[in-house]
Amino acid sequence: MKAEQALDNLPQNYRNERKELLDAGIKTWKKLKNLSESEVNILAQKGLSTPSNLKRLKGIALFVCDLGLAADEAALLMHSGVATISALASSTPQELFRNTGRLERLLRSSRNPVVNLTKASELIKKAKARQLRN
Repeated sequence: MKAEQALDNLPQNYRNERKELLDAGIKTWKKLKNLSESEVNILAQKGLSTPSNLKRLKGIALFVCDLGLAADEAALLMHSGVATISALASSTPQELFRNTGRLERLLRSSRNPVVNLTKASELIKKAKARQLRN
């Protein structure tokens, strides 16, 4: 289960947050997802991590835990403007494909796009199904 996966392989720009999380005993996506707002603020005050980065990581954890996405897919969604499951559920496949593709081009990623129209439709269906369960 992805929720129990360790917080390994976080991008380099989250190195301070990774250190703070590990020092606080938060070693899995599930524990990160379950952090309260006050716990996030306390972590941000203790060291060099920023509240905004911790909140982004918590959003990524939500996608990883609740939708079963890989961390890199969740990060791509988060950084391309889809920050919540409800935002994902209300997207169209074309919007999702366009926004994630734009981000990958800005990053000059030479790999094949992670999200194509089929994958975008699947992600949206997962998000809608998740909303129906809650």
